[in-house]
Amino acid sequence: MRILSSSCPLFLIAGLVRAQTGITNPLTTKCGPSVVCVNKYANVLPYHFFRNLSTSSDASTFGDTTIANGTQLKDVQNASFLVFDQDRGLEILGSNPTYEFVFSVSKAVHEAPVYVPSQNKLYLSQLSPPPGYLPQLVIDLNQDPPTLSEFLSDPPVYAPNGGTFYDGKIIWAASGGNRSIEGGEQREGIRVLDPETNKTTTLVNNYFGFYFNTIDDVAVNKKTGDIYFTDPQYSWFNSLTDTPPQLPCASYRYNQTSGAVFLIDDTLSQPNGIALSPDDSILYISDSGAVTGPVDPKYGHPGTPFNATGHRTIYAFDVSSDGTKITNKRAVYLTAAYVPDGLKVAANGYILTANGRGVDVVDPAGQLLLTVQTNYTVQNFAWTGPELKTLWLVGQGGISKVEWELKGQELK
Repeated sequence: MRILSSSCPLFLIAGLVRAQTGITNPLTTKCGPSVVCVNKYANVLPYHFFRNLSTSSDASTFGDTTIANGTQLKDVQNASFLVFDQDRGLEILGSNPTYEFVFSVSKAVHEAPVYVPSQNKLYLSQLSPPPGYLPQLVIDLNQDPPTLSEFLSDPPVYAPNGGTFYDGKIIWAASGGNRSIEGGEQREGIRVLDPETNKTTTLVNNYFGFYFNTIDDVAVNKKTGDIYFTDPQYSWFNSLTDTPPQLPCASYRYNQTSGAVFLIDDTLSQPNGIALSPDDSILYISDSGAVTGPVDPKYGHPGTPFNATGHRTIYAFDVSSDGTKITNKRAVYLTAAYVPDGLKVAANGYILTANGRGVDVVDPAGQLLLTVQTNYTVQNFAWTGPELKTLWLVGQGGISKVEWELKGQELK
């Protein structure tokens, strides 16, 4: 430790205390229409800076940070695209990226967007109040402009929360459980919708007699056909089930041939999104445990307050060649905004996650490349179009789309 001489003038000591070095300058640069580049990740901000914590109703973003006695990052707040790695971020966006708010929808959670190429339609769910509401939504991309309408499958599926496309069918993670849904009963499970006939089939709805908690999201191993899925506890918190959790939070593998369900991981506090790398060798699972609540029935359905110190991390696992085991768990990305919700992997291996008011694009090492910013909370997203370069974002209060050069995986 350096000791200052007692003979050192007081004004010099004060100057040393006040001096701040290494400030990122400029913090941001305009890189195109509605594109702002953040220089060197703004990793040295001028004092005093402060970022308010998110709440479950208003997730904060980097643009909410105040710096230099209350100045706000207005250029960051107003950008549609926030680029952190200029080389790769601008390559993703291409020469003419666009963001368009297309549909205003209710504040209900909107989830499970699945694109059906043969129909050029995007199916998605609405986890609406009142509990038990059954119609879902479909966007017809054959119309100009696209149209949004309700549809009802046969039999209806209560509260699909995640979905994917496989073998010409939509595989839904059904998160709702209730004994009195239009005179019948449904429990959390995996459903299959044939978009050509509108018929649905249940693949699994229990674990040795126990109800699943939620079944939040699904991913299919293209080599084996096995379905990986996550099972957090959100349905109880958010009044989508009439029964408190009976199982620990966990992730599973469902074998479509034998019907067996296998535990693959039970280390995450609230496993949420799930996705595979293009070659099916890496499984990504997001932990959104920073948004959680008590499971004791005496509290009823408590909702999900946000705790910024809770888990909000994407993890990677190696998948065995036969798809039966996942190993080598490692943290990939601590989300910069809210919690990682919907999770998908682009054709080039980049990881995308819905993260509060937007979508983050991260490389496999966990480096944030860019953020698509929205004015509503995004829960999930899906690629559409002949080249799979149009990304539709769905969530609470809005549905929007992005045109860029980042291509999605082709699902068959």
